[in-house]
Amino acid sequence: MLLTDDQARAHVRASSDEDVAVYLGAAEQAAVDFLGRQVYASPEAMAAAVLAGTSGDDPMVVNDAIKAAVLLIFGHLYRNREDVITGASAAAVVIPMGSRTLLWPHRVGLGV
Repeated sequence: MLLTDDQARAHVRASSDEDVAVYLGAAEQAAVDFLGRQVYASPEAMAAAVLAGTSGDDPMVVNDAIKAAVLLIFGHLYRNREDVITGASAAAVVIPMGSRTLLWPHRVGLGV
């Protein structure tokens, strides 16, 4: 995990008894999928993955921009827990624009 449940809870002001793990896991996976590379919580974790041959191409250690993007995605998932919003206008957004801006410089494999 790139962030702790407590960091995620603090970001959305959720109570300590709320289970936020699935939303945090989904937010981290969405960020990693968008980046097209594996992201590790520490240099040691990345080194272990490289040695084990599980790091993939272009692994990186998490930075503050990626952490902020994960928190933005997490907040979006936490606050919008349903596919349909009744009585309100909503746009279908998989990854909010603010997080795309934070993640974009770290993407790989963009093609020609």
